[in-house]
Amino acid sequence: MEKTWKPTVVGILDIISGISSLIVVLAMIIAIVVTSSVAMDIPGMVIPEIETIPGFVPVILSIIAGILAFVGILAIVGGIYALQRKNWGLALAGSIAAIFASIPLLGGLPIGLTATILTAISKDEFE
Repeated sequence: MEKTWKPTVVGILDIISGISSLIVVLAMIIAIVVTSSVAMDIPGMVIPEIETIPGFVPVILSIIAGILAFVGILAIVGGIYALQRKNWGLALAGSIAAIFASIPLLGGLPIGLTATILTAISKDEFE
């Protein structure tokens, strides 16, 4: 079994995608707090030019943030397994998750696709 650069690159790309996804989740949490306070008409939390926000907006943002957090964590875990060259199935799942986790990045979709392709062709290097 020859060790090449492919699993290392996969691990790095997966981790970058996962971290970027979690950064977006943090921004969404801030948006959820702001929209929740505006939707509930909390005194002192008046934002000019915004009258009211429907109550379902924070719920939708919470669902999206939860899914994005799960995908980001899965991408990071898959990247760690790819760096260790262990558990090819989990590394592949992390690479597939990186496709969705890298969507918030501008032009990030090729990062996840590249990671998935490199994981698939380097199957022999995993234990």
